[in-house]
Amino acid sequence: MIEPRTLKGFRDYPPALMIPRERVLQTAREVYRSFGFAPIDTPALEYAEVLLGKGGEESDRLVYRFKDHGDRDVALRFDLTVPFARFAAQAIPQLGTPFKRYAMGPVWRGENTAAGRYREFWQCDFDTIGTLSNSADVEVVLVIHELFSKLGFDGFTIRVNNRLILNGVLASLGIVDKSVPVLRTLDKLLKIGREKVIDEMTREAGVTVEQAAAVLTLAESEGTNSDKLGHVERLFGSEPQVVQGIKRLRELLAVADVVGVPEARIRLDLSIARGLDYYTGTIYETFLDVLPGIGSVCSGGRYDNLAGLYTKQILPGVGASLGVDRLLTAMEELKHPWLAGVSTPAEVLVLQLPEVPAGYAQRIAALVRAAGINVEVYPEAAKLGKQFQYAEKRGHAVAVIAGSQEVEACKANIKDLKARTETTAALAELGDAVHRILRAP
Repeated sequence: MIEPRTLKGFRDYPPALMIPRERVLQTAREVYRSFGFAPIDTPALEYAEVLLGKGGEESDRLVYRFKDHGDRDVALRFDLTVPFARFAAQAIPQLGTPFKRYAMGPVWRGENTAAGRYREFWQCDFDTIGTLSNSADVEVVLVIHELFSKLGFDGFTIRVNNRLILNGVLASLGIVDKSVPVLRTLDKLLKIGREKVIDEMTREAGVTVEQAAAVLTLAESEGTNSDKLGHVERLFGSEPQVVQGIKRLRELLAVADVVGVPEARIRLDLSIARGLDYYTGTIYETFLDVLPGIGSVCSGGRYDNLAGLYTKQILPGVGASLGVDRLLTAMEELKHPWLAGVSTPAEVLVLQLPEVPAGYAQRIAALVRAAGINVEVYPEAAKLGKQFQYAEKRGHAVAVIAGSQEVEACKANIKDLKARTETTAALAELGDAVHRILRAP
């Protein structure tokens, strides 16, 4: 026999995880639509040349790449942003700009696995393409804030930075030609610490210890968001890119305050750079306050040149991606109420008795379902203890049962499985009666 097993870095999703995942996706879909983002989708498989060289050498090493049956050089998408840039280059002449989209789907990276990090995982992206306006950058923060609020999180922080500031600082230090390895290493500060970052910068990027220390001094600046921007301005305010980056961040913070986003929810973090090379402006990383070690659960940024690899039309973009699988891992660890052991989408289970025709159980189910409630019918007239045990294991909230007396009276018994109470209702009133139980605190 073949041993049943899954590949390293891949996982199955039983109903107890798949139901919350679908709820996360549906919540994201509703939030994205509420801001005017429209759905699109792109293929999992692209020509390798479309994907390679966009996220940097480190990203390229993680791409699943192979020859297909037509001997074409193809690869599995490693994110949803690069395929979107390719899509935009082809479709924007018909769609027009600015164009706001969201997309959800699996991506693949052949990387080392860790908590919440898999080789196949779902991303849930939203982007605006075709505008340089800082309003689009600001809106990313507003969407992330709305999304995590709707997902039921109180303690989360959106960390923001701007690549313009980082590029200006590197220019002032005379190491702009080494920006890719320097920024990629800087992005590891939270993971590996100051000394290891300096060591890696000097070895991999070829900068001096003094230059590396200067970059980190800026990245480690403390105080309020205003304090940090003032510190940058005093040190590097003569650099045009720094001036522009500060201006865009100040506007972002001001608008978020006007809209009502709590000041504590947005933190200026000059250490984040995002590992992918295509970012050019504002960048975002979202952390859960009580579980920072799991990493960012929603990240992104501005990418003004990515679509330019596929078209001569100027198509600057900005957006972010919700890491669904990493978020679910965090929700499991935090015992989020959405993962309350429910492994059925049906709130109601209709039980069957041997003396009652099967058609009556299905009639009950149809009446309750017509009231907008999900209903499952137990498939056989097994012992009642077994049926109730099934309902408890699956997480049904209500059980409905009818014996011969109820059939004769056109009624059914309704059991609240949480409160351990029972009522009887006429068939015509079943939907309302079940609704009252489900709505009860």
